[in-house]
Amino acid sequence: MSTGRTDTSRTGSTRPAGGTGGINTYKGEERALRADRLGTPGLLLSVLAASAPLMVVAGVMPTVFGVMGITGQPLLYVILGIVLMLFGVGYAEMSRHVHNAGAFYAYIARGLGPTAGAGASLVALVAYSAMQVGIYGILGFEVSGLFATYLGIDLRWWIPALIAVALVGVLGWLKIDLNAKVLGVLLVIECALVVIFDIAAVADPGPEGLSLHAFDPGTLTGAGLGTALCFCIAAFVGFEQAPVYAEETSRPQVVVSRVMFLAVGYAALFLAVSSWALTVAAGPSSIADTSLKEGPGMLFGLTEERLGAAFTDVLHVLFVTGMFAALLSFHNVVARYAFAMGREGLLPAGFGRTHKASGAPASGSVLQSTVSVVIVLAFAVTDDNPVGDPTAPVLHLFTWMGNVGALGVIVLMAAASFAVIAFFVRRGAGRAQAPRLVASALAGLALLAIAVLTIRDFDVLVGSGPGSTLNWLLPGVIVLALAGGLVHGAVLRRTKPAVHAGIGLGNEAFQLEKAAGSGHGPR
Repeated sequence: MSTGRTDTSRTGSTRPAGGTGGINTYKGEERALRADRLGTPGLLLSVLAASAPLMVVAGVMPTVFGVMGITGQPLLYVILGIVLMLFGVGYAEMSRHVHNAGAFYAYIARGLGPTAGAGASLVALVAYSAMQVGIYGILGFEVSGLFATYLGIDLRWWIPALIAVALVGVLGWLKIDLNAKVLGVLLVIECALVVIFDIAAVADPGPEGLSLHAFDPGTLTGAGLGTALCFCIAAFVGFEQAPVYAEETSRPQVVVSRVMFLAVGYAALFLAVSSWALTVAAGPSSIADTSLKEGPGMLFGLTEERLGAAFTDVLHVLFVTGMFAALLSFHNVVARYAFAMGREGLLPAGFGRTHKASGAPASGSVLQSTVSVVIVLAFAVTDDNPVGDPTAPVLHLFTWMGNVGALGVIVLMAAASFAVIAFFVRRGAGRAQAPRLVASALAGLALLAIAVLTIRDFDVLVGSGPGSTLNWLLPGVIVLALAGGLVHGAVLRRTKPAVHAGIGLGNEAFQLEKAAGSGHGPR
């Protein structure tokens, strides 16, 4: 709700300081997300759900230990947590000045220019869509495994995957506060079970006892370090989504930045402790071999030894529900990016409308559901493997799409870091802003380095092997999205300069129109 204060510092327009309150009484009501739907707890749970903590502990961690041979994975999460905290310093400050469901691309547009913002918008849409669709593959495989184990039913992976697409699509049409409650319940239970395992591992350590060897910097050596960085930073994905919901929070200037730091801090602590608990349970000297041999089954095996079969069965089920929570979280983000792009003329205007009853970005939700169905079906028709066979194409869907998405998000974070610097420098940033700008520069350089390592090691990330066309074809998806967005932005600059100038402005553009008495939004 508007507080009655105004902010004219960004565009020279008179704008309600509270965010979207003034927009809801204007002609373009359906072009604004509903304000005051999320507070700190709801927003925090929504963004943390995207990281699917149990999926990371059971899937990502054994891969880093086994395939990359990095025993120091716990230390890696601490280091990445510091890098992302540095990133968050500037990113959070930017969130106080720009409230836009387009988050990444809006920030980049305000810092590096509208054309750069147009390029970033398409990268964001492709990256988050890829990450979401990839999870449908692993969810379908795990659900088919549960049916086979507990019910004796052979179920093709794509059947539960398509059912999940439908359920997520329905929830995407509902109010965001209801979505937050669904995500919150699933996330809290999921994290609680992992914490119980952590405690059990510490209480009943493996043959090497409570060793802190995994925090030794010497454990970070090896050829797999670059690839491990890529895998581990993907485990943090979610915290950067907080600004996407800025228009729907009660106090965006406070809530968004608070949630980002809480999410990074929690993720770093949770991931570092949980990966350390795995080394304690299996033993630091044998964790790599055990992980390579057992894969995701390692967590469930270690859990059954300490907490019994019943607890492990519940953990298996929560493994699936955690994936569902991540799917819903990514779906909501993609829908809001599509909404923001439609509102600003980067997509057809129909995407810039919200559902009258729920206030949800319905067209964006339908778009993401449609893309998910098409891609899942494309992988399904090429699947002639036996039920329960964990080979292509079901796991290709997960690894290919997941890593394409992770690369896109890393590139966006790096670009946003430099956009923050440009934004505040142009506004005459003084000595008070210097620490934020230095933090953004350090984070941007670190993220660029990780992006380069990701591209260099893409063959390891997707298991394609040296010389495979996938090594350049899959990263090329992000390059193509960036190029397409930049071209679109350049065309808009020449053909629709008013639309081009409004990229990244979000609701502010409509306030400018209202003040000018035009009554027409960007098309």
